[in-house]
Amino acid sequence: MQTEASEGAGKEASCERKEPIANLSFKIPRFTPLRTAVSVGFVVALFFLKISESKKYFESRSKEFKHNYTLEDLSEIKDKSQNGNAFKATNQAIVDYLESHGYNQTASVFRQEANDENADPARKAQSAGLLEKKWTLTIRLQQKILNLEEKLKQVEKEAVYGGSTISRDNRRVQEDWIPRPPERYQLTGHRLPVTKVIFHPLFNLVASSSEDCTIKVWDFESGEFERTLKGHTDTVQDIVFNSSGKLLASCSADMSIKIWDFVTTYECLKTLKGHEHNISSIAFLPNSDFILSGSRDKLIKLWDVTNGYCVQNFSKHTEWVRVVLVNEEGTYFASCSSDKSIIVWCLATKTPKATLIGHEHVVEALHWVPEKNCGQILSSEQSTMEGVNGKSEQTVLLLISASRDRSIKFWDVFAGTCLFSLIGHDNWVTGIKLHPNGKLVVSVSDDKTIRVWSLEHRRCIKTIQQAHEQFITSVDFHQKLPFVVTSSVDTTVKVWECR
Repeated sequence: MQTEASEGAGKEASCERKEPIANLSFKIPRFTPLRTAVSVGFVVALFFLKISESKKYFESRSKEFKHNYTLEDLSEIKDKSQNGNAFKATNQAIVDYLESHGYNQTASVFRQEANDENADPARKAQSAGLLEKKWTLTIRLQQKILNLEEKLKQVEKEAVYGGSTISRDNRRVQEDWIPRPPERYQLTGHRLPVTKVIFHPLFNLVASSSEDCTIKVWDFESGEFERTLKGHTDTVQDIVFNSSGKLLASCSADMSIKIWDFVTTYECLKTLKGHEHNISSIAFLPNSDFILSGSRDKLIKLWDVTNGYCVQNFSKHTEWVRVVLVNEEGTYFASCSSDKSIIVWCLATKTPKATLIGHEHVVEALHWVPEKNCGQILSSEQSTMEGVNGKSEQTVLLLISASRDRSIKFWDVFAGTCLFSLIGHDNWVTGIKLHPNGKLVVSVSDDKTIRVWSLEHRRCIKTIQQAHEQFITSVDFHQKLPFVVTSSVDTTVKVWECR
């Protein structure tokens, strides 16, 4: 016990006081050259031994690493790390959305369940508004997908219903002329809505009429403006060339009809007056000096262009006469009206031949089917020319009409019946033209689209969306060249190349 106490006291004393190193009484060993060499050798050997052990350790770990972890493993580890970060970022974005819209309690509960109560401030800043941005991006991508799917459907339709045929000179044959976007030219110059556009029968020209009281002439192959015809004092409602292309007739809301020289002077040759209201439509009789006009005064007038006199009045409609149109042979003409009816007149007897009833709204446009194409349309009805209503080929007369009821109808005139209807436009149908091959119809509408219809399959095979910025007012199809022209309330005329 005393010994332990004395040893403890000695330890306490040694802790309280330290002797200076000079007073320590031990001997420093003397290093001889031999001893020094042995010591250095020992240290060097120990150093290399440690290096060797370290090398073996790292080699073994490397082998283990190579054996246990493949590139797929590393990729999985990386993906897990990225997914973890992505989940954290998504959670923070959700919390940010909830808090920014006042759902603080919901955000707090979400943080607790997501184990994300102590989020990194930097991550908070990065996630600000991220959820809404991602949602907006998703909507945009979805819209792009829908647009691409719609384009794919159009291509599939064209492949089924309008397969391409290539002639020997590597050009598409006439049967495959379909207008395709974008437009070749956009012709600007009118100051107000364009009411009508038509091709010249011989030259590479188009003429357009407008609410700005003018008629403009353009070269549709170059897109160059040619000239302006002035003379009307109100909206020019309709224009038409005679069969030779030497004369242009125009009618206007100023209640006049003007005949223009279209060969040399481009001046007004004659002005015809007699209607008591807005004149909405005119039509030349083939190879003659007579012209028809239809007006809001409910009358149709037949004029002798040589002397400017009205030689006949036709009064059967009870409302505004919208369109008058003569067939190719010049034996019949059709008229349509705001009274929803179509009347076919015999020019020889000056009497109505048929009245066609079926549209539920104002009839806006008419187009005669050429005799050579009647058989194609009737064959789609699984009938022969001789078998339709017991009529022979010479007595078949077909007419196409378009209406504000959004439909296009095909009529057997002499039977007085509608053969079939084409439905698809979302607004008033304002213009129709039969394709030169007789198998397709091109239509335009206030829904701003151009549609191509297969008469064989009776369905739309091509739609050009947003063809104009506003309502489309008219359409014309060149009979020899692959071009379509359209006019619009947006004051433009567009030239579409067909291919």
